[in-house]
Amino acid sequence: MASPTDIRKGRVIMYNGTPHAVMSMLHRTQGRQAGFVQTVLRNLATNASTAVKFRSTDSVEFCHTTNKQLEFSYVDGDQYHFIDPETFDDTVLMESTIGEDTKWLTEGSLYMIMFVDGEPVSLELPNNIEIEVAEAAEGLRGDTSSAPTKAVTLANGVVLQVPLFIKQGDRIKVRTEDNTYISRA
Repeated sequence: MASPTDIRKGRVIMYNGTPHAVMSMLHRTQGRQAGFVQTVLRNLATNASTAVKFRSTDSVEFCHTTNKQLEFSYVDGDQYHFIDPETFDDTVLMESTIGEDTKWLTEGSLYMIMFVDGEPVSLELPNNIEIEVAEAAEGLRGDTSSAPTKAVTLANGVVLQVPLFIKQGDRIKVRTEDNTYISRA
């Protein structure tokens, strides 16, 4: 067991019997009182965030984590299968674990998966991804008032705003964090 002062952003701790990722931490002291550590934890099973205060007398259990880059292979119901390109081991993540990020998964692409004590618990998307535009209306000629945009539908069904010069069949880069257009690929 470790002291709460050892908690750092990015580490994974066991809290209420479930692994939680530390999103932020702040060490505080108040006058003559004992110090405490204020944290924001994200439950790796449900993705729910919560604020937790640890006193200096509490103890914390850190989880052993490893990250592996695995290739997305296929979907079977609500199970998403990832293959290790070196050992060909199959790793399964449930749809509830991945959440809304399932829309950015493409077969054959590599994704970083976090394992806690040998069990897969979370998927990290790349910051940006290249994808094809499936449907795009023609931009109106002369409609260039101030950074004009139009709505397009991507190959995965996501609709987003892009500049007028993007056409159907173009490959574009999209920021996965907030679903915004970056550039043409």
